[in-house]
Amino acid sequence: MCADCPSRLAGDLDRAFPEFLAHHQDFVYGMALRMTRHPADADDLAQEAFIRSYRALRGYARARIVELKPRGWLAAIVGNLGRDRARRKRPPSAELEDIIERTADLSPGPERLVAEREAALAWRARLDALPHRYRQAVELRHVSGLSYPELAEALDRPVGTVKSDVHRGIKLLREVLLREEPHARDTR
Repeated sequence: MCADCPSRLAGDLDRAFPEFLAHHQDFVYGMALRMTRHPADADDLAQEAFIRSYRALRGYARARIVELKPRGWLAAIVGNLGRDRARRKRPPSAELEDIIERTADLSPGPERLVAEREAALAWRARLDALPHRYRQAVELRHVSGLSYPELAEALDRPVGTVKSDVHRGIKLLREVLLREEPHARDTR
């Protein structure tokens, strides 16, 4: 991520925005894909997020832009748009298998691909089973890689609260794993 993005945006929004978009497009698309589970819907959601972010930045004071934490701010925009979209209509869900096939290294044998697909589906099911508050915090922290301050901004909660949510979500995941694989207790 470009540490100078906020100050560049504050200096000349129209000139700096393409670079801002380039730095954050993979992050925004990845979040959108995890929310929609369909590449075409994720493209639409990511595009809408950047349109919203540009329009918002045009109305912000220079000082507000300079203080911006871009990843947390963008995560909040994507999250809000995704929730709004889900309320309006239930988008067709893509199978996680389709996503894995797009990104999987096809050189390994079919056994490995099947194992990777099953592991990804199992993790998706575990994450989906978490209460929304914890799932959201764990995904943003450990899948999207947001820092705790970015996470706090994205979820509009205090840093201590999001740390607690991540911790509780991980604890719940660990408990599920221990129930699934009782012998895992012996390896701790």
